[in-house]
Amino acid sequence: MAQIPITWNGKDAQGNPLRWNTPGLTWNGFLPQPNPAKRMSQLRVLLGFASAADHSLEETATAVSMKLYGNAAYPTPPVAAADFTAALTAFSNAIATAQQGGPADTADKNARREVLIGLMRQLAGYVQANCGNDLATLLSSGFDAVSTNRASTPLAAPTIRDIINGISGQLIVRVGPVANAKCYELRYALIGAGGAPGPWQDGGLFTNSRSMAINSLTPGGNYQFQVRAVGGSTGYSDWSDPVSHMSL
Repeated sequence: MAQIPITWNGKDAQGNPLRWNTPGLTWNGFLPQPNPAKRMSQLRVLLGFASAADHSLEETATAVSMKLYGNAAYPTPPVAAADFTAALTAFSNAIATAQQGGPADTADKNARREVLIGLMRQLAGYVQANCGNDLATLLSSGFDAVSTNRASTPLAAPTIRDIINGISGQLIVRVGPVANAKCYELRYALIGAGGAPGPWQDGGLFTNSRSMAINSLTPGGNYQFQVRAVGGSTGYSDWSDPVSHMSL
């Protein structure tokens, strides 16, 4: 930044004008350089729910339904609570129906999903505009925030929330998402008759923490699972605590 010259005008002891070009007077200086104000990062609502799996979208919408409405920080949501609850309920019911139904049921579920996503986008914009750029206030809405931390740090170990049965010989592992994780690595082992797990088997990599399916398991077999997050400064997180579940 270029320096800014300054002058000073005044009077001498006899009251005569004293100016910068008065003969015999030399005075030069510059204005101090201003310190540029550090811009705060603008918090943004994470819109990943729009591309998340059905149950992940359902979980986020449920959190928003519970935390946003009645929150003093957000007194006038653009979507009425009754309308949002109705859309969420319709989507949840459609998920259950589509799991046992045909193509028409799947199409209905997808249509109700898009309706819910549209309402959530409206609410996300409202939250972003009214959170006062305060992270705690944003998170109190039930939405997640886009991370502003670009420094690479070790990732936290995931926590296995539950394991559910899919089709015969299939188990679906669900873990809580880990911030800044690129994906998740899963391993599993068949538990023997004495209760000791056998050798670990590679279960693959998954980008969706809430739907990690392992197929071709032995029906009636009891399996132990662990998951770790991929990424961060160390490449991998620690493995999660092991959790067991029986395949049907």
